[in-house]
Amino acid sequence: MKISTNLKALGVATTMLTGFVLGGSVTAYAEEPESKVVGGSYDSNAMIQFEPSSDIITPPTDPTDPGKEDPNTGKPVEPGPEDPTLPEGEDPKQGTPGPLSIDYASSLDFGTQKITSTNQFYKAKPQKFSNRTPAEGPNYVQVTDGRGSDAGWSLQVKQNSQFKSTKDKLLTGAEIRFTNGQVNTGSASPSPSIFKPSFELTFNEDGTGVAQTIMSAKTDEGSGTYVLAFGNDVTAADSIELFVPGSTTKYADKYTTSITWTLTDVPGIAE
Repeated sequence: MKISTNLKALGVATTMLTGFVLGGSVTAYAEEPESKVVGGSYDSNAMIQFEPSSDIITPPTDPTDPGKEDPNTGKPVEPGPEDPTLPEGEDPKQGTPGPLSIDYASSLDFGTQKITSTNQFYKAKPQKFSNRTPAEGPNYVQVTDGRGSDAGWSLQVKQNSQFKSTKDKLLTGAEIRFTNGQVNTGSASPSPSIFKPSFELTFNEDGTGVAQTIMSAKTDEGSGTYVLAFGNDVTAADSIELFVPGSTTKYADKYTTSITWTLTDVPGIAE
């Protein structure tokens, strides 16, 4: 009887254990809940389109530091170059409009000189400014290419006639000479690689001026604003001169002439 009882007890225990294991097996293989993506990423777009600045006139910039900004406003400084050939206080002529423009060119003042019978070299006075420190700097010509094409351009200059007095007397043999030319810019575009640091304004046999190219941007150059400055703040007073032969007859009068600067869309060609 005792053995039988124990066997029955063992049988019950075995049944209970088997049921526990089977129950654990069912729990392990129960279906998990479906996982879901949380968050994610999405791409959007942005755009801007540029067009040539056909109706904007670019003001004169600082010839030695083009594009210089006012630290207080963050806007480009307009140095206010003055024209010595105009009445005091009168603003210089505005630059040409359009995406390819001549923004400014200095007028030259060779001062009041004594009549002499020897060869003389008269220095042009530095460019004066109303809103710049120092108040004098190099004479210069400024051009802007806002076409957005990197197509290149060329700048020419000529003296239209010989210096002439108010009584139509010519200053025979007189010659304007430019030296210490340097190209300055605040643009990241490559600067015009063709320019003349020194040149003279000459005449044809009929007395008309000879046009010559003094600065050219080849294709992929010259986008933005560029200055051809004659000297710097230190050498400005020694960079442009007027040669007058001693043999030339000089009258006690004022002599004047005009200089034409011409900008074309012809790209520079390496010589």
